[in-house]
Amino acid sequence: MLKTTTAAFTAALALLSAPLFAQAPPAGNTGPDCSDLPSYTDLKNALITAQKQKNGGLGFHMWATVVNRDGYVCAIVFSGSNRGDQWPGSRVISAQKANTANAFSLPSFALSTANLFATTQNGGYLFGLQLSNPVETSTAYAGPAEKFGQADDPLVGKTVGGVNVFGGGLALYKQTSKKLVGGLGVSGDTSCTDHIIAWRVRDILNYDNVPAGVAAGTDNMINDIFVDRGTFQQVSPSGYGHPTCDTAATVITAGLPGSFPLGPVNSQQ
Repeated sequence: MLKTTTAAFTAALALLSAPLFAQAPPAGNTGPDCSDLPSYTDLKNALITAQKQKNGGLGFHMWATVVNRDGYVCAIVFSGSNRGDQWPGSRVISAQKANTANAFSLPSFALSTANLFATTQNGGYLFGLQLSNPVETSTAYAGPAEKFGQADDPLVGKTVGGVNVFGGGLALYKQTSKKLVGGLGVSGDTSCTDHIIAWRVRDILNYDNVPAGVAAGTDNMINDIFVDRGTFQQVSPSGYGHPTCDTAATVITAGLPGSFPLGPVNSQQ
């Protein structure tokens, strides 16, 4: 009897000590439900197409990740010929951005990672948010590295966590059902260009049925931050501003809702 009790206690202790955000899907499941999200191939093709356009920034290759509504990674891709053509650090950042956009958007209201910048600075009402859900490093950096960005990337089927508060993360709203199904994260260039490419990727994939947001009803980046001459503090009149990057990106960002409108109209098909 003691042997059975000890074994049961040991098993229970092991379960309680495991990191909640790193647990695999429950036994018996084949993996997270990714049926509402774009496939690996569709995501990769959309990223390659978007990266080739005029996006401002540095013109670098990119990583992109999609997560489902529960935060599980469903696909992670890159636009270059191999995994070394993009900043290696941007792989995890793209997953972090996807997690953030999903985690802080609702079925009725979308927030992009760009919309979180001003609110999370010192004195902002969400100051410290970026530290609230740390990346699970044992999951984020698990190998083998040669599978990074492939259909069987080690991150697929896992939750990586992390909160990112600069451009490149967008919530995904399925067009046919107007349903929030997860998040998209893009990384590999300036944060403004990351946002631009993410916006174009979401448009190509038809996951941009955004119901509402802080940027004139959208989740677009708001470049309204300036330095107050009296206090020398950064000020965002909207409360959801993001710093500018380069002139080209600023112009492109402002025009995104017009050039690539939200909703069922797909400007790239």
